[in-house]
Amino acid sequence: MASIITATTTSGLTQSADNSGVLQLASGTGNLVTIPSVTGTAMVSGNQPTFYAYKSGGNQSVTAGVWTVVTLESEVWDTASCFASNKFTPNVAGYYQMNGSITFTSYASNNRAIISFWKNGGEYSRCQDMSMTNLYAMQGSALIYLNGTTDYVELRTYLGTNGTVLSAGQSDTYMNGCLVRAA
Repeated sequence: MASIITATTTSGLTQSADNSGVLQLASGTGNLVTIPSVTGTAMVSGNQPTFYAYKSGGNQSVTAGVWTVVTLESEVWDTASCFASNKFTPNVAGYYQMNGSITFTSYASNNRAIISFWKNGGEYSRCQDMSMTNLYAMQGSALIYLNGTTDYVELRTYLGTNGTVLSAGQSDTYMNGCLVRAA
């Protein structure tokens, strides 16, 4: 047997019996926290920003020797409308797991390639930095603190020589992220 503890504006705290096997902490409008009896973990619902954006507007040429923002024109999802203009600017302060991938349609042999996350216009986490001999894709991930108001993240790439093009497609060139823990 378990209990539901509810906080309302009229009755204050109330407790009721429940046969679900979990402890539920609720407001007058629904469950806020459910604690399963088996695992003991808490799952908190609410505004937890997450997104998946990808390159859909055609291939993107990259100029040699210049940090280039990867343009991501489409979204698979954006739960809190925090992704726009190739930037993720979440509205909840916390630690975010960021993931990104770039795929090349062509490459120049021995061309230096870098994939990196940039926070507020400065390089934050360099994920891969390598020679492109037979390299067609690069991935990276980072855990980044964002303040929930002004901090933003972009995916950028750097190439040593011209002639390399980023491939468009949901599984080719993309960035996604989710809130891991609120601050």
